[in-house]
Amino acid sequence: MKVLLIGDVVGKPGRKVLKSVLSDILKSNQIDLCIANCENAAGGFGVTLETLNALEEGGIHYFTSGNHIWDKKEIYNLFNSGRRVLRPANYPEGIPGKGFATTLSTSGLNVGILNLCGRVYIENLDCPFKSADKAIKQLKESTNIIIVDMHGEATSEKIAMGWYLDGRVSAVLGTHTHVQTADERILPNGTAYITDVGMTGPRDSVIGMKKEIALTRFLTKIPKKFEPASGMGQFNGVIVDIDEKSGKAISIERLFLTPPEEKES
Repeated sequence: MKVLLIGDVVGKPGRKVLKSVLSDILKSNQIDLCIANCENAAGGFGVTLETLNALEEGGIHYFTSGNHIWDKKEIYNLFNSGRRVLRPANYPEGIPGKGFATTLSTSGLNVGILNLCGRVYIENLDCPFKSADKAIKQLKESTNIIIVDMHGEATSEKIAMGWYLDGRVSAVLGTHTHVQTADERILPNGTAYITDVGMTGPRDSVIGMKKEIALTRFLTKIPKKFEPASGMGQFNGVIVDIDEKSGKAISIERLFLTPPEEKES
């Protein structure tokens, strides 16, 4: 089976890119399950009912997130209504939402999805490694196919998670930095890995935000609110082909696309 994970969708440009290219990607690659990180989908910060509906209508089956999932108050209602959105599993117990789940692919296969958040340079959360152990134990009761979105800032922490889970999950796919890495591989025990899937959003930006604002902040150290950039978009994602019986990855393919109608002349 083939799973597509789409890197952090940033604002309107990200949603526009998906509307332009996703249908063709799903069909041409015979994708069985499409997952996207939605924590930046609404104006670059959080997700709303409107943006979630638009992404679902575009063909996305399930959503992961990260530390920005709390930026819009609507998320509490979305969690309570049972929408297919995860928050990192290593947030403290008792908070809204869930950190892992199973879902059916278009071909009827049961697939586990686990969302984790790193602790280095992000949040003082519970240990993602121990949280992964607990979640995987439960997911393994119903499926051998498990996709992990490891949302983290530190390259070392994400690589460590890949090695830690090698052979126990189908894929460990990094998100959060918005910059796609070129280290995709199948680890020795059959787990697909990439440090960061990248970003689906405005290409001419600083990780999705207006470059002028980012430069001002770096040059002056004066706080200024970030705003999503506009203009040409890019699509970042990875396709993982997985053996249906063993749950081990067969291949991983990195995607970096610019919609033809948006290319500069």
